Amino acid sequence: MIIGGVMTMLLAATFLLETPDPTLSVDELMDDPEQRSGDKIAIRGQVTNGSIDNSTLTFMIHGENRELLIDFSGAAVSNGLDDNRTVYAEGELIEKDGKWIFHAEIIKTSCPSKYEEAKS
Repeated sequence: MIIGGVMTMLLAATFLLETPDPTLSVDELMDDPEQRSGDKIAIRGQVTNGSIDNSTLTFMIHGENRELLIDFSGAAVSNGLDDNRTVYAEGELIEKDGKWIFHAEIIKTSCPSKYEEAKS
């Protein structure tokens, strides 16, 4: 019982010391990108229509007011990356030549609705 109690306290301490940062929207991140530059973060946004470039392995995501270039050359990408799809990405924000680029390590896409109206 003592070992179990100690393990429980250590596990609880781990959660308290390493609380994950919340997922940021594109607008939240780009309001002050310098604050998060170089940090491992998670973001969410919608793929900008026509922005996926498989030759450079980049695409744009947008929020309500801002856009951000995503470099997915080193990322594990779930199926379904497509225009206008909401994505969740984990990685690092870097400034290069005066532009902000998000180097993604993981990209997950939202599932299309099972209940979309059938086209007639």
